[in-house]
Amino acid sequence: MTEQSVKEKPIDQNNPKIEQPARKEMWGYASSAFGIFAIWTLINTFLTYYYTDVVGLTAGAVGTLLLVARLFDGITDLGMGVFIDRTRSKYGSARPWLLWVAVPFGLITVLLFSVPDIGMTGMLVYAYISYLGFILLYTAVSISYKSLQGFMTASPKSRSVTNTYSGILNFSGALVVTVLSQPLAGVIGWTTTAALYGLIAIVAIFITFRSVKERVGPQSLKADEKVPFVLGFKSLLKNKYWVIMTLFSMVLYALVGMSQGSTIYHAQVILENVDVFPIIGLATTIPMILGLFFMVPVVVRIGKRNTALIGLFVLIIGQVIRFIDPADLTIFLIGTVIVGFGIMAPQAYVYGMINDTIEYGEYKTGIRSAGLINSGVSFGMKVGSGIGLALIGWLLSFGGYVGGQVEQTPLATEMILAINIYIPIVISVILIILLLFYKLDKEHPTIVAELQKRKS
Repeated sequence: MTEQSVKEKPIDQNNPKIEQPARKEMWGYASSAFGIFAIWTLINTFLTYYYTDVVGLTAGAVGTLLLVARLFDGITDLGMGVFIDRTRSKYGSARPWLLWVAVPFGLITVLLFSVPDIGMTGMLVYAYISYLGFILLYTAVSISYKSLQGFMTASPKSRSVTNTYSGILNFSGALVVTVLSQPLAGVIGWTTTAALYGLIAIVAIFITFRSVKERVGPQSLKADEKVPFVLGFKSLLKNKYWVIMTLFSMVLYALVGMSQGSTIYHAQVILENVDVFPIIGLATTIPMILGLFFMVPVVVRIGKRNTALIGLFVLIIGQVIRFIDPADLTIFLIGTVIVGFGIMAPQAYVYGMINDTIEYGEYKTGIRSAGLINSGVSFGMKVGSGIGLALIGWLLSFGGYVGGQVEQTPLATEMILAINIYIPIVISVILIILLLFYKLDKEHPTIVAELQKRKS
């Protein structure tokens, strides 16, 4: 397979020496976001519900399963980062992994939503095996995709634009899954629904593979040299901005996982109508998609960090509006629209901020390890997401929640309010504090210029 020929057009005029991807290639990169994160949304939004209310597993057992699996997921992330940094092929370092794992990734998604009726213990064992298998393949495809951005270009402005396009398709995939999955599963079943999304993911990943070119290699190494894992890991610990973004990603995805997985319970118990869930999904994702169309000039002007900070303050406002009357659908939807606008910025630009730490790490240690940096942060994302999803199961179990019933105990109702209203406000405050320590947006151009001098 030959590399796609693209006309390069510099975007970052402050760094004219940096080779830039064309706009068409940025959209090609973004296409995988639709498929990969459609699957991610399917898992975060519906898997807990599928296990508790369709399969019949207890909420406590499901919470423990999700946390164990995400901890395992985080460990595999670190290994995958090493594999990417050590991969040398005609397609590059991160890009070939998209080709190798796309089809298995789509197939395992189907198996995840195909739990057979083999008794409670048997179903739980099947859930563990299928979910851990999914974790391995999701790790391979997601770490490769995230790392690929670091190999495309070193320009922070170009990464901001790429993140915007990726965010548009990411949130579009989330919109499709959130709105269509429940009614679609009611007609064709959860297994067939998962198969449809798996096929879409495979096609989207192949589009990225064919569209993207790797320009930035591991310049600190010769072609046949490899960074020892211990040395690479030590270099991460010396990268203060990587540490900040790892903590930020962990907390952010605890918020995302909790929000996605708990809303359907809020619709069923608090609003007393599970059929309004697709409407809530629209109220969340449409503002996220529309907002991104106006974000390019904003993020270029004030930077990714400041854009994310503003988004978090908006998110808190939305949560406060939800708090006014959580049982009133109109008020809840108004708050949800504002929450959607708010969460859009930190979710869309977190990957750009992560990949900017690659140059800072190279500047401080002389080691450029895009794969390990992305896998390390992804470890934080997976652990955070696992904690968020596990809290849903544990708090529901603590409240005495019984799957499939509209009438729940007062304590279960209070737990549903906690995971939908109260806890997200606390998490947002923590995220704001972490971002105040991240100042790489201002330092990055100087760092890139210094690295260019060293290489020349």
